[in-house]
Amino acid sequence: MDLIVGTFNHDLYTLHFQSAKGDNDEASLTVVRPTPAISGHSWLALSKDKKVLYCTAWTAPRPSIASYSISRSGREINFLNAKHIDSLSGYVCCSETHVYSVGGPTGEVFRIEGDGSIGELVQTLNFVDLHGENMSEQRGAVPHGDFGGLRHGAHSCDLSPGGRSLYVADIGRNAIFTYSIANTTARGLSGERPHLKLGEKHIAPRSHDGPRHTWPHPNGRVLYSVQEHSSMVDLFRIAPDGVMLEHIQGAKIIPADKNARDYWADEVRLSTGPNAAKPRYLYASTRGLKAQTKGYVAVFELDDNGTLESEEAITVWQTPTSGGIANAVEPAPWWDGQAENAEYLALTDSEEGWVFVLRFDGQALQEVARVKLGKTEDGAVVGAATTVWL
Repeated sequence: MDLIVGTFNHDLYTLHFQSAKGDNDEASLTVVRPTPAISGHSWLALSKDKKVLYCTAWTAPRPSIASYSISRSGREINFLNAKHIDSLSGYVCCSETHVYSVGGPTGEVFRIEGDGSIGELVQTLNFVDLHGENMSEQRGAVPHGDFGGLRHGAHSCDLSPGGRSLYVADIGRNAIFTYSIANTTARGLSGERPHLKLGEKHIAPRSHDGPRHTWPHPNGRVLYSVQEHSSMVDLFRIAPDGVMLEHIQGAKIIPADKNARDYWADEVRLSTGPNAAKPRYLYASTRGLKAQTKGYVAVFELDDNGTLESEEAITVWQTPTSGGIANAVEPAPWWDGQAENAEYLALTDSEEGWVFVLRFDGQALQEVARVKLGKTEDGAVVGAATTVWL
């Protein structure tokens, strides 16, 4: 099975993962090829048919988002185009018709052209004006830097399963902004009805949470949010209108004896099988703020409705490094013949440049394979950022 890895400071990488075939066999992870990129691509999103890759692009002097075509099952990746945006993007996602980007104080919506490239700008978003005090900025200087406002502002955007709502996690506003998709045919910045309509600015359960990423359950009735500052993962009931949220559960994703001030939570995702409509597990990851502080991946059991069976994790696994500014987990898609007690996840590390594959058997996580991406021409570690599975 192949996957694409985006990096903070170098190329795109196509990797191949082979699971163990028997008790005496070992899993493997290898680099198939690097693909020259226009800049570091910290976040990746695949089109539904997996033929186009959309990326954040940390270009200078102006940030962008970019598109690449994918052929030969991911073994051939070619640059399509890029569009400038107002602020450094932390995250992109896409429907069949639009691509969405948010970062720091602003966000954008673009149409998608017939060939998958990024088309005209449809709408801009502002998360600063009229939305109150930025609580994250009160922390002052932060380890690893602020990334152009990403650590003090909007950080992610995700579509609901039916594509009728968009959820934006904003660290600085300590809130999740919800939007209904009001006009699927909007073209350009004309005076017509906007594509997105603000539904709610939902304040996080705790004053120090800092929502970083969200992820919806396939049933569209539960939204998960990982809180960067408090290292909590929270669950919200989504109202039938798709935008009103109600907090229902919260769980700590670091060991009980650890202080959240030493960590910054990163990612939340769900298992992919054997029944994709009813994920069995929730995976959440954290990073250590300092190199000597290793991160964690926590696993929680879900019931059929998408809520936690228990607010106590099944397991909390310590990662090999702090994760640097990554430690992002991405579950692999389920494949025919896969053992029901074996789920696989990719884990990225920017500190030393590793990509790991983890296996979860229902009770414990373990590393089964790893590969290092190497160094850039000037000797810097190639920092693995995020992955998408093909």
